[in-house]
Amino acid sequence: MKLKIGYQQLIDDAMTQIETVPLEQAQKLLSEANVVFVDIRDVRELEREGMIPNALHAPRGMLEFWVDPESPYFKPIFGEGKRLILYCASAWRSALATQTLQKMGVPHVCHLEGGFSAWKAAGLPTAAKVSKPHSN
Repeated sequence: MKLKIGYQQLIDDAMTQIETVPLEQAQKLLSEANVVFVDIRDVRELEREGMIPNALHAPRGMLEFWVDPESPYFKPIFGEGKRLILYCASAWRSALATQTLQKMGVPHVCHLEGGFSAWKAAGLPTAAKVSKPHSN
């Protein structure tokens, strides 16, 4: 099957339209009250690999619904006007997600250079995913 546009072209196109925050700059933004790191990876990835400290987990499959105030799944943190730094494992999903949120009109959205893999490889701080208690 021949596609009109492959995944790499989608990512390349997104990268020309979005802001990418270098790791060094992102590390400095960790303590900023007006910045939210948004981890869009699957929960199993977070449990296995950890995450950036204090990051918000917003699964890629729910992101657009959590961001839209008209959605029944809207999460108020996305309406606070804070700078959102999205990340995934390798900066592919986050590039596409950042582009989508820009198209939706979300202000101050960007993504992390190299994703969580690059963050970890640089020796930057990580935290374990805090599991929610199971209800019986």
